[in-house]
Amino acid sequence: MTPLVLSAPLWRTIPQPLALQVLVVAVGLALIAAELWWFLGRHGGGVVAREGEQGLQEVTITVDGGYSPSRIRVKAGQPVRLRFHRTDPSGCVAQVIFPDFQRTLDLPLGATTSIELLPSRTGTYPFHCGMNMVRGSLEAE
Repeated sequence: MTPLVLSAPLWRTIPQPLALQVLVVAVGLALIAAELWWFLGRHGGGVVAREGEQGLQEVTITVDGGYSPSRIRVKAGQPVRLRFHRTDPSGCVAQVIFPDFQRTLDLPLGATTSIELLPSRTGTYPFHCGMNMVRGSLEAE
């Protein structure tokens, strides 16, 4: 048996102009920044919950690729009813979790499901999907 000897590399480097290299790096950094903004940034000023019967604050949230609205402003010390209407068939958004309240709500597809919470102190109460990819916040003032 004779050993296999490779005399030439399997690939070769094709030099690119410096301007093209800089452009590729700049576009890559811009895409990384856009992705970080999309997943971690604040989107919009939020929606103020409307006050209904007996001081109960209410907001309807559409679940379709995210929470709309994703920021809800409420008054601290008053009960809040959040209504989630899920239209997205993704399994990721089939559940919403409120860690600060130790509450979880299953969201059936095509239905509106409600949860009542009492933000007793001012501050931000985050909520997220079961995979922690889709996020929102309840901001008590």
